[in-house]
Amino acid sequence: MEAAARRLGTIDAGSVAAIVDHTLLKPEATGDQVADLVAEARRLGAYSVCVSPSMLPLADIRDVKVATVCGFPSGAHHREVKAAEAARCVADGVDEIDMVLNLALATTGQYDEVRAEIAAVREAATAPVVLKVIIESAALTDEQIVEVCRAAEAAGADFVKTSTGFHPAGGASVHAVELMDRTVGGRLGIKASGGIRTTEAALQMIAAGATRLGLSGTATVVEGLPS
Repeated sequence: MEAAARRLGTIDAGSVAAIVDHTLLKPEATGDQVADLVAEARRLGAYSVCVSPSMLPLADIRDVKVATVCGFPSGAHHREVKAAEAARCVADGVDEIDMVLNLALATTGQYDEVRAEIAAVREAATAPVVLKVIIESAALTDEQIVEVCRAAEAAGADFVKTSTGFHPAGGASVHAVELMDRTVGGRLGIKASGGIRTTEAALQMIAAGATRLGLSGTATVVEGLPS
């Protein structure tokens, strides 16, 4: 709690909600469920909603940012396809894009190629659109985590993000967030996402260095904190 408070300044429902991407990326999600997501994000004071590209553009958006995903969930797409998807999302009015890197490039040490595909998406989604790179940290070694974070920074990304939440290797871990923070913290944002279901887990991620959280059960997490 103390370490999280040092990161946020104040630990309460509002301060934690203010760094949450309130997320609904289930393939079967409906338009009505997305509308409910937006309403809940407003009620909780979440920073943004994160939805699938097919749900864009979102109508009557106010008070929350709109994020989407690119190359999701596998990342095993041609860089040109990821860039085209990102460009379409920008045209549909998103504020932020969370792209999945090609894991095979990372696990085989092709970090120049990792940087090149991130740069292609960055070129298609220029500032002020925020670009987050999902590195699928649970599937990488510590060395690979460090190298892909460096590649993301070199390519102009704004954030690195732990996980899609769909990979069988698992989601966010305190160790991965700490390593990401030591590598690019203070220059890039750190988003922890995947399997964060409790208030305690969220605070651990913040204490480790997370500056943004991806949560689907945001209400459960923030309502465990003082108002």
